[in-house]
Amino acid sequence: MAQQKAKQTVQPKEDPTAVKKLPRLKIEHLKQFDPLTDNQSKAFHGYHKDKNLILSGSAGTGKTFIAMYLALREVLEGKSPYKKVVIVRSVVPTREMGFLPGTEEEKVSAYKIPYVDICAELFNDNMAFQRLEDHGMIEFISTSFIRGTTLNNSVIILDEMQNCVFRELDTVITRVGQRARFIMCGDYYQSDFDKHSDKDGVLNFLKIVTAMNAFEFVEFTWADIVRSDFVRDYIVTKESLKIS
Repeated sequence: MAQQKAKQTVQPKEDPTAVKKLPRLKIEHLKQFDPLTDNQSKAFHGYHKDKNLILSGSAGTGKTFIAMYLALREVLEGKSPYKKVVIVRSVVPTREMGFLPGTEEEKVSAYKIPYVDICAELFNDNMAFQRLEDHGMIEFISTSFIRGTTLNNSVIILDEMQNCVFRELDTVITRVGQRARFIMCGDYYQSDFDKHSDKDGVLNFLKIVTAMNAFEFVEFTWADIVRSDFVRDYIVTKESLKIS
């Protein structure tokens, strides 16, 4: 009887064009940060009371850093209903981004840089933002592309709120779905708008949300500036000269 040949298992070839995901980040990779000022403590305390946050005030006070830290810590802990951090930002110079050539990613990539830098510091890893993005734990959306979206199981950070007109702010907050939290960061006096009607949109919006019990409002001042002594000196001098 002829000897039966053993069947050979053919291994599938790897696709050389496939992009491999970077390893997943865990809570132990996140560095521990404690509040440095009274108002930073107020922001931490408000978040731990399950409040939505409005972090407003001077440049260099750590508003966006605090928002990112609190949101990522909760997502990474895995015990909460929040599965990802969604960063929303208006892109003022190119608000009508849908009419520009290129993909959405190409249009907004430059505006991700501050959040890439914050994640690098939070995790001591220059690839942290990409690692989080690869595993669906962080997402960046321009206000130009958010209409029609419902954001569930997310901590939503609306950054640079002063550069949103009222209709953008209204659109973003009405995207908040089930099991979601909302953090707003910005400073009215850092607006890129020229028209007062555009600048005042955020003030009108704040009148609404500060009247809601669901929000904790934290107003940062020059005393909360932690970026550098140089920035604090500049802000104090500017305010004393009443120049805006």
